Order: sequence, then structure tokens, then C-alpha cells
Amino acid sequence: MTRKLLRVPAVLLRRDTAKNAELLVLRHENAVLRRQLTRPVRYEHADRLWFAALSSLVPRRRWAQVFPVTPATLLAWHHRLIARKWDYSKHRRRPGRPSTAG
Repeated sequence: MTRKLLRVPAVLLRRDTAKNAELLVLRHENAVLRRQLTRPVRYEHADRLWFAALSSLVPRRRWAQVFPVTPATLLAWHHRLIARKWDYSKHRRRPGRPSTAG
């Protein structure tokens, strides 16, 4: 019984956190749209990071009403980021004969 009573404030607090996250997402989306009023919407890296950070705070059933992008888009952004970071370009050898010392 005590455990159930202690869960009630946690559930209410979680709802407030999700509501605040939704508001932050919508405000940020409005800022992006205002910035690009005449062009198609193109999110910058900071915008993508912001949406990814807030995505864990919004319940999945509310995503369609809140987020301007789908979860698949967030995963695609993450995939591209990781692919860019781990392309191993620093470890590739240059074609041709290796340079001689001195």
C-alpha cells in the first residue's frame, strides 16, 4: 500500500516532465520555422541534438502530435552521425609507394 502511494507523486511528476518537454520541442520547432520562413525546413546539427535529447522525455504515443520528425528520422540522423565519425579515414593508407624517411 505504501509503495502504491509513493508512486502517485512520481507519476504526476513524470507527466509534468513530459508536458514541459513537449512545450520545449514545440517552442524550438517554432524558432526553427521562423528562422527559415521562406525556405524548406532544414534542421541544423544543434536542432537535431535538441530533438534527440527531448525525445526520451515525451511518451511515444504523443510523438505524432509533438515532434516534427519521426523516430525513424532520429535514428537516421544518429546513423549518419556515427557513420561520419567512424569512417576510419585516418587509418586508410594512401595509394602508391610509401614515402621514404629523410
